[in-house]
Amino acid sequence: MASTRRTTGRTETFTAEERAAMKERAQEVKASARRSSRADKAAEDEAAVVAKIAEMQDADRVMAERIHAVVKGNAPGLAPKLWYGMPAYARDGKVVCFFQSAEKFNARYATFGFNDKANLDEGTMWPTAFALTKLTAADEERIGELVKRAAG
Repeated sequence: MASTRRTTGRTETFTAEERAAMKERAQEVKASARRSSRADKAAEDEAAVVAKIAEMQDADRVMAERIHAVVKGNAPGLAPKLWYGMPAYARDGKVVCFFQSAEKFNARYATFGFNDKANLDEGTMWPTAFALTKLTAADEERIGELVKRAAG
């Protein structure tokens, strides 16, 4: 499956991977609207994240499992949920941080990133995403520290 964008005249189209991510996001929004209680929604969201992680290819799955544990251990106030078909962690319904597998967009590395709801401001410039090829204990510690700050 080609993941390059095609340009026809002035109209740029989305890749198959981008269209699939948008469809996944639309399904997530519909599923969220159908749920009744907060507890049911939280349990279903967590189960969906764990199931999505289980579907990933080996290297991505191992990193996603570790990141899931690191986020839950360091920022228990962030709620797991799917976001564009990938694991994400939200505060008050707004995504704070997320994991994107390399496989998702045929990239050479996975990504762990933060949205603007994260409290990571540091001067006039700070990182919002990290490329991951594997996780070391030091990487997990750094992610844990960043997640604590982001959730605060």
